[in-house]
Amino acid sequence: MTWIDPPLPHAAEGPLAGVRVGLKDNIDTAGVRTSCGSGFFAERVPDADAVVVTRLAGAGAEMVAKLTMSEFAVGLTTQNSASGPCHNPWDLSRVPGGSSGGPAAAVAAGLVDLALGTDTGGSVRLPAAACGVTGLRPGVGTVPSGGTFPVCELVDTVGPLARSVPLVARAFAVLAGRPVREPVPARPRRIGLPESWFDGLDDGVAEVVAAAGRVFAEAGTELVPVQVGGVGAAQDVLYTIVYLELLELHRDRLAEPRRFQPDTLARIHLGEGLTEGHRDEALAIRAEYQQELDELFTDIDVLLTPTLPVDVPRAAGGDDVLTLTRRLGQFTAPWSLHAGPTLALPVGRHPVSGMPVGAQLTAAVGGEDLLLDAGAWFQERTSWHTAVPPCSVG
Repeated sequence: MTWIDPPLPHAAEGPLAGVRVGLKDNIDTAGVRTSCGSGFFAERVPDADAVVVTRLAGAGAEMVAKLTMSEFAVGLTTQNSASGPCHNPWDLSRVPGGSSGGPAAAVAAGLVDLALGTDTGGSVRLPAAACGVTGLRPGVGTVPSGGTFPVCELVDTVGPLARSVPLVARAFAVLAGRPVREPVPARPRRIGLPESWFDGLDDGVAEVVAAAGRVFAEAGTELVPVQVGGVGAAQDVLYTIVYLELLELHRDRLAEPRRFQPDTLARIHLGEGLTEGHRDEALAIRAEYQQELDELFTDIDVLLTPTLPVDVPRAAGGDDVLTLTRRLGQFTAPWSLHAGPTLALPVGRHPVSGMPVGAQLTAAVGGEDLLLDAGAWFQERTSWHTAVPPCSVG
């Protein structure tokens, strides 16, 4: 984490006036180092702000920090960074999720009011769940990515994290270049619960997410079991697209492999052996999957799923990095293959560890307002988003 003091220039007034913002360190800031968590970029100082930074500054937001991330936004634990590992403010022995671990941890700890992360396979939503905050993955292409270092431009998004939905909603409107709209709390009419896909789900997580579903059901929302065609293969399809593009992005840097964090290098090597034929096949499956989801959303308003399938892992876990990546991304990857938005909400505490548990609401393309209204409704009736971790300020 690097403090920006004084904050970047910003408008005196606006819908985000007085809001302290932290930026994931792959989002360019003019005159301020943007390292992407990598030794390759240790001295990189951009000449211009990313588009999202310009929009936030124009709305009065104060950019006060650059925040730790997994190297090149590759990884789901934020332990592979040239800046050193990032810790979870609820339990310093546990990971904050990744790759936007710094943004989520900083919001949870009260160091900033709002943070920007990026999400390719879950990198906003997983840290939001692990740290007990709210995070939005907007629909693909909804928020401009200019000046943000990519992982895979086909699926990358820039998204806001904050404690509560209303601030996330204001930030999203600014980032998307839309009129600011306060959420209108409203429960969805019908929530789809995907079936035949929860193999290995931690019992405690399942219990807490089911309780969140009952909050909606007891107010009259219909919970509908649904089959999502292709969801079981979605993670493999996503990783085929992502890892092939990731390899191409870093191919020249592979001439100096020792400069990478080992966990980053292991993931980049997953692109080896993949061909344009594999990519074309994956893109065709993705198109079919998106059509399936479009049809599904004609019958339901949102889908409800867990965010993390397990309790928040300890930093010194036993799984190798590739096994852990697949495990942690099991429930976020399918909605990265979707073109529409997903909102991550804190919904309870794990019955064994007491760590935060998160759930995701996913909507059709263009459904950000619907999600934010549903999230605001849920947070009016629960207080999980107001809890403060032991390691916090103010």
